[in-house]
Amino acid sequence: MTIRRLFLIRHGETAGESSIRYHGRNDVPLSAVGREQMRRAGWVLSAEVIDTWVASTLHRSWEGARIVSQQAAVRIEPALQEVDFGRWEGHTLPEIEAMDPQLSAAWRSATPATGFDYPGGETAADFERRIFSGTDRLIAETGPCTAAVLHKGVMRKVLRSLGIGDIGRDRPELGEILRIGRIGGGWRLL
Repeated sequence: MTIRRLFLIRHGETAGESSIRYHGRNDVPLSAVGREQMRRAGWVLSAEVIDTWVASTLHRSWEGARIVSQQAAVRIEPALQEVDFGRWEGHTLPEIEAMDPQLSAAWRSATPATGFDYPGGETAADFERRIFSGTDRLIAETGPCTAAVLHKGVMRKVLRSLGIGDIGRDRPELGEILRIGRIGGGWRLL
């Protein structure tokens, strides 16, 4: 029986208020609170033997990975960038609802199976295809224990690509660590 471990860590709070603003491709850095969230995640993972650290090209991801890994080398994976929210980039939910009431209602009722195409942004199909491809590469090209500091939407798609069910609309939270294991041929959220 082969066991492989994957840790998915959501980046911390950003200077651009990622707890309330939709930053997809906006390249905002971590805030002081976000750096502290990443230090705490690093402390939680400090006893683990992690072979490979991974991040997207976005500052909040790779800066978070550098902090969590305690300055270990970080592999940058461009395919694991957050979705492009298009004209909704950098806006809060109330701002999006005021700007596009019908589209925001359609977005809230969308499911992982139906997806949603962001206005002026990335289509659901393109986002899923990109993340699934990046996940396949991550699994094929990294060691037996890999940790990736990523984005909320990306982490949810990675879980989907591994055959793991939905974990709830509000998760993962900023700085949250998801432990995933492959036992035999299947992946499970531990």
